[in-house]
Amino acid sequence: MTVIGDVADKNVLLVDDEVNTGRSVAEAVDILKQHGAADVYLSFTHPAFSPEAVDLLRTLPLCEMVCTDTVPIPPATREQLPNLTVLSVAGLLGEVIRRVHEGESVGKMFNE
Repeated sequence: MTVIGDVADKNVLLVDDEVNTGRSVAEAVDILKQHGAADVYLSFTHPAFSPEAVDLLRTLPLCEMVCTDTVPIPPATREQLPNLTVLSVAGLLGEVIRRVHEGESVGKMFNE
């Protein structure tokens, strides 16, 4: 894992598809900080947290973590990660289902 470009004194948005153990996120945050990154934010789609992930994520110098609700997150986990923001995908999925049911283009909704 390496940094391409200059992150010194810059805020960084780290993007991932899934966080399971949190080890790859921890490594990425460590490398960013070693290269002088200011604030680090994490965005990911699937919060597939294994038991050790919550403990590890709590220790990382992340300003905020943002994920979706594609995987249920227990209330206790949310309490342990106060810098976690969870966004709902319900509206998006509902619109996809409606469009499929009515024979409308699903792809077109991303161009509107």
